[in-house]
Amino acid sequence: MPDRPPSDTPPTITQDPAVLLPLRHTLAEDVYALLIGTSLIALGLLCLHQAGLVTGGVAGVALLISYLAPLSPGELFTLINIPFILFAVRAMGVPFALKTAIVSCSITVIAFGFTKVIGLSFIQPLFAASFGGTMLGMGVLSLARHQAGVGGTGVVTLWLQKTRGLNAGRSQLTLDAIILLCSLLVLPAERVLLSAVSAVALSVVLIAFHRPGRYIGY
Repeated sequence: MPDRPPSDTPPTITQDPAVLLPLRHTLAEDVYALLIGTSLIALGLLCLHQAGLVTGGVAGVALLISYLAPLSPGELFTLINIPFILFAVRAMGVPFALKTAIVSCSITVIAFGFTKVIGLSFIQPLFAASFGGTMLGMGVLSLARHQAGVGGTGVVTLWLQKTRGLNAGRSQLTLDAIILLCSLLVLPAERVLLSAVSAVALSVVLIAFHRPGRYIGY
């Protein structure tokens, strides 16, 4: 019997559909992820504040104002976020805005709780910048994978991309640069440079792990 000629069509590989289809998170998983994310963000804020640094986004604004006003970064985080949350209701929808409000308030509560159980008498500034920025990035990543966010400038950049076609990443970098430049009015140049390290550390986490197709749960 003659051999069958080779076919140009690649063999079909049968895969389990359950592996390919995205799976919805349970309520318990969402709550646990939001708790982890907000805790990591609160820890990152604590490290950066102890070192006298700032970072990008609404967290950076909260840290910057905390050096001028008698309020903690956690409290300022929620206060600054209020107008952005109201804007998110219209721009991103009620579910997203509601999760953002819950996240914002949780960060305030957890950040306050950390001050009662964690005492940092010293933290090396460069370590604080890299570690604190990484904690912020991992916290934001945890929230993003469960359809939540920290609000703030992120809401604005997503809205600009949706309505004006402006790249959200570039818009965020521009806003972060403005925040860091404004911090020169309050902090020494050395601290601002270290603060830039924290902003880069945050961004690197999202660039590395928050890519299309990397995670399909929702």
